[in-house]
Amino acid sequence: MRTAPTILHLDMDAFYASAEQAAKPSLRGKAVVVGGLGPRGVVATASYEARKFGVHSAMPMGQARRLAPHAAYLVPRFRLYRDVSEQVMGLLRELSPLVEPLSLDEAFVDLEAGEVAWDEASAEAVGRRLRADIRRVTGLTGSVGLAVSKMLAKIGSEDAKPDGLVLIRPGTERAHIGPRSVRILPGVGPATGDHLRRAGILTVAEIAEAGEDELVRLLGKSHGSHLYAMALAHDERPVVAERDSKSVSVEDTYDVDIHDRVRVRGEVQRLADRCVERLRAAERSGRTVVLKVRRYDFSTLTRSETLRGPTDDPGVVREAAARLLESVDTTGGVRLLGVGVSGLADFTQEDLFAQAAHAAQEARAAVDEAQAQSASVEAAVSQEAQEAVAEPVERRWMAGHDVRHAEFGPGWVQGSGLGRVTVRFETPYATAPGRVRTFLVDDPLLVPAEPLPLVEGPVPVAEA
Repeated sequence: MRTAPTILHLDMDAFYASAEQAAKPSLRGKAVVVGGLGPRGVVATASYEARKFGVHSAMPMGQARRLAPHAAYLVPRFRLYRDVSEQVMGLLRELSPLVEPLSLDEAFVDLEAGEVAWDEASAEAVGRRLRADIRRVTGLTGSVGLAVSKMLAKIGSEDAKPDGLVLIRPGTERAHIGPRSVRILPGVGPATGDHLRRAGILTVAEIAEAGEDELVRLLGKSHGSHLYAMALAHDERPVVAERDSKSVSVEDTYDVDIHDRVRVRGEVQRLADRCVERLRAAERSGRTVVLKVRRYDFSTLTRSETLRGPTDDPGVVREAAARLLESVDTTGGVRLLGVGVSGLADFTQEDLFAQAAHAAQEARAAVDEAQAQSASVEAAVSQEAQEAVAEPVERRWMAGHDVRHAEFGPGWVQGSGLGRVTVRFETPYATAPGRVRTFLVDDPLLVPAEPLPLVEGPVPVAEA
C-alpha cells in the first residue's frame, strides 16, 4: 500500500437536487426531492434542506411527502445530469489517466499516476483546486477525500460532506476509523451489520480486536478475511480506469402502467436512442439488441435479435427494438421498458447504410403484413370507437422539466392537472425567482425544451 495520500475520491453533493437548485433560482435554499412521483416512486436524491426532515435516498416517495409536505418534488432530468457529469469527469481526467467512475456523481482518481501529487501537501493542493474548478465549470459543489487507499478516500469524502475536503494522513488510518460503526466498511450492509451486532461487534476497532479467525467463523473465509483486512485499514485495490462492459442498456420504470400501445412503441424508440447515445459515449458498438418488458403482473420478458454485424446506428437499433416489441403482448399494461445492446466491439460494421436499409425494408414488410391482417378487424370497429381512438392524446407535463413559451421564454413545469399546466419562467442565470403563469395543457405556444447549461457563456480559464 502506498505511503502518500494520493488516491482521491470525489462525491458531488446531493447531485440531482443540487443541479435542480442551481437551475431554478426559486428553489435555492429550499427543500428539494428528486425521484419518481407516482405511487411506486422512490427518492433518488434529497437536498440537504430536505434531509433535515428525515428524507433520504431510496425512501418511498409517499413517506417523503409525509415527512416534508412543503418540499418541491421533481421528476429527474437525466440529460442535464449526464451533461454535468461529463464536465466533472473531464476535469478528473485532466488530473490522471486513472479515473474510475462509480456513478454519474462519484469517482476515484489516482493522482500519483497523473504525476500531479506525491505527498500530503501536493495532494491537498490538487483536491482544493479540483473543488474550485468544479464550482467554476458547473456551479455545483463536490466533496473530496484523500488517502492512501480507495476505502479510506471514500470515507474521507463522506466525512467532508457537504462541500469540504478531508485528508486522512498516513499513520492515522486506524485511529480515524476505529471508533466508527462497522457500516462504514465496504461490504457491510444491513444484514452483515446485524450479524456482527448480535455477536457484540459494533465498531471497526472491535472487528480488529475480534481477530481474523472469529470473523471467518462468523462470516465465512472470504468475507471474514476481507472485512478483517479492511478493519486494519489494509486496502490494496487499485484505481481501475476502464471496465470492460459486456452490454450497454437503459430502462425506465413508469409510475402508472402504460396501456396505450402507441405510447409503448414511442417509449421503446426513445429508449433505443438513449441506449445508442450511451453506446457512442463509450466508443463502442454492438451486434445484439435486447428488449426488456415488465408487465402489469410483474412478469418480465426479454427478447433479443442479433444483427449481421456490430453497429452504433440509431436507426438500426430503433428498428430492431420495434421488431422485438411486436412479439410481446402488452395487454394489461407495462410498468417497465428497457433497451440494451450486447456483443460489444470497438468498431462498427462498414456497411451501416446497407444494414439500416435492410432493417428498414424488413420493418416495412412487417408493417404491411400487420396492416393487411388488421384490415378486417378495422372494418368491424364502429365509427364511434374509431373517433375515440382518433382523439389526440393530452400532452404530459412532468414537474421540474424544461419548457419554452413563444412569448415568455424558457421556464420549468411546477405542476399540471385538470387540463392546465403551471410554469415558472426563470433561468439558471437569474438572481431572483421568476414569475409563474398557468396555461392550458395544449397551448400551442408552450413546448418542451432542452435543459439550459448551469453556467452561462464560456467558462473562464483558471489561473495557474
